[in-house]
Amino acid sequence: MQALKQRWNYLFSSTKGLALVAIAMISLVTAIWGMLSGPMVEWGVRDVVVRLFGMVLIQAEREGRIIMLYHTIAMTVVAVEVYFITGMLPMKKHQQTTINATITIGYLTAMIFGLLFGYFGHNFVFHGLFLVGQSLVFFGGILFAAALWPWNKEYLLPPESPKAKTKKGVDLERVAFFVMAVATLLSATFGAVTGSYWGNGHETFLGEDLIRVPHKTALQKAIIGHLHIMLTLIAVALTLIVGNWMKFKGIYHKIAMPMMIIGTIVITAGALSVVWLPWAHTTIYVGSVLVMFAALMYVIYSWDVLIKEGTTDIDKPNFFQKMTALLRDPLKFGAGWQMVFMNFTVSGVGIFMAVKLDEIFRVWPHRDERITLTGHWHILSGIIATIILFYYADIAGMKGKARKWFGWIVIIMSDLAFGAVTVFSMKRLFVTEIEQQNVVNWTMLLTDIGLAAVLVALAVFMLWRLYDLFLANGRWADELKTERRLRAEEEIAESKRKLEELEAALEEELK
Repeated sequence: MQALKQRWNYLFSSTKGLALVAIAMISLVTAIWGMLSGPMVEWGVRDVVVRLFGMVLIQAEREGRIIMLYHTIAMTVVAVEVYFITGMLPMKKHQQTTINATITIGYLTAMIFGLLFGYFGHNFVFHGLFLVGQSLVFFGGILFAAALWPWNKEYLLPPESPKAKTKKGVDLERVAFFVMAVATLLSATFGAVTGSYWGNGHETFLGEDLIRVPHKTALQKAIIGHLHIMLTLIAVALTLIVGNWMKFKGIYHKIAMPMMIIGTIVITAGALSVVWLPWAHTTIYVGSVLVMFAALMYVIYSWDVLIKEGTTDIDKPNFFQKMTALLRDPLKFGAGWQMVFMNFTVSGVGIFMAVKLDEIFRVWPHRDERITLTGHWHILSGIIATIILFYYADIAGMKGKARKWFGWIVIIMSDLAFGAVTVFSMKRLFVTEIEQQNVVNWTMLLTDIGLAAVLVALAVFMLWRLYDLFLANGRWADELKTERRLRAEEEIAESKRKLEELEAALEEELK
C-alpha cells in the first residue's frame, strides 16, 4: 500500500509525474482514435476498433465528434504546458499545488466524459460532466494567471540580471507568460460564448468546410477566430517554456520579450476581431510577424549557446566543429530546428496562400484547398507536440544513446511526414489532377512511415517510463525526492522572507 501511495504522489503531485500522466493520456487517445481515419479505414482496422470498443459512429454527427476529440486533446496539451510553467517559474507552493490539482481534475473529467459522450452514445450526463471539466480547466487558468502576476515585488529582477526587464525590475519574460495566460482565458471565453448558442442559431461545422462560403454568420466567424488564436497561444506558451529551459537571456532576450508581449496582444486582438472587422486578418499578420521574430531570437540564442558549449575546449573552431557541437544534443537542437522547419511547412505555406488566394487557390477545386488548410493546422499541432516531447524527455532524464536515438528519430521522421504532407497539399501547383496519383502514393507512404516511426519512438519512451514505475528505486523515486527537497527549500526561503518582512515592519513601527 505504501508503494502505491508513493507512486500516486509522484504521478499526481510532482511536475514530471503530472506531465507523464497527461502525455500518456494523449498517447492512448491518439493510438485508439488514430485507428479511425487514414489508411486504417482502407485496411479494415477502423471497423475492428469500432466493434471492439462498441463505438457509435453516425456519419451525420462526424463534425461534432471531431470537435469533441480535438477539445479533449487540446485541453490536455494546455495542462502539460501549465505543469511545465508552474514547475519552472517562482510562485507560492500552495498556488502551484492548487493550480495543478484543478487543471488535472478538469482535463481528465473533460477528456473521459467528452469522449464517452461523443463516441459511445449520447448520454447527456456525460456531456454535462465534459462541461464541468472544461469549467475546472478555465478556473485553473484564472488561478494560473493570478499566480503569474509579474508586478509582485517578490518576482522583481535585480539590476544586474541579464534578462529583459523594466527600469523597476519587472521580469518581461514573466509578463509574456502572464499576457499569454490572460489571452488564453479571453479566447476560451470567446469560444464558450459561441458554444452556448449551439442549436439556437449556431450549428456544428469544421472551419475548413466554410472556406468558399461568401457570407458567414457572426457565430461562425467567432469559431474561426477561436481556432486561429488558441493553437497560436499554445505555440507562444511553448516558445516561452523552451526559452526558460535554455536560460534565454542577454540582448536577444531583451529584443524578443517585448516583441512576444506585443505580438501576443496584437494577434489575439486580430483573431477575436474577425467577427466584426474585415481587415482583422491584417492585424493577425502583424502580430504573427512579431511573435515569429521573437521565436527567431530564441533560435539564434539557443544555437549559439549549443555551439559555444560544445567548442569550449577549441580555441578557433571551424565550421564543421561548430556544426558537430550544434547537433550533439538532438533534444535541445530539435526545439529550435522544429521552429525553423515550421516556416517551410506552415508559415511559408500560409503566407503564400494568403498572397495568392484569389489568383491560385480559389481556382483549385474546393477539396484541394480544404486539404491544404487541414494539413496546415495538423502540421503545426504536430510540430508543437514534438517540441513538448523534446522538453519532457530532457527533464525526464533521458541520456546517452537513448537520448540521441529518440531525438533524431523524432526530428527526422516527423519532418519527413510533415514535408510529405506539405508536398501532398500543394501538389496542384506542379501536377494536374489526372497525373497526380504517383505524387499522392509516395507522399502518403512517406507520411505513414514518418508518423509510424515517431509513434513507435513515443511508445518505447512511454514503456520505459512505465517500466520505471514498477521499480522500487527507479528514476521516479529520485525525481520525487528531488522535487520534495526543492519544495522544502523554497518553503524555508519563503518563511525566512516573510520573517524578515515582519521584522522590518516591526522596526519601522517602533521608530
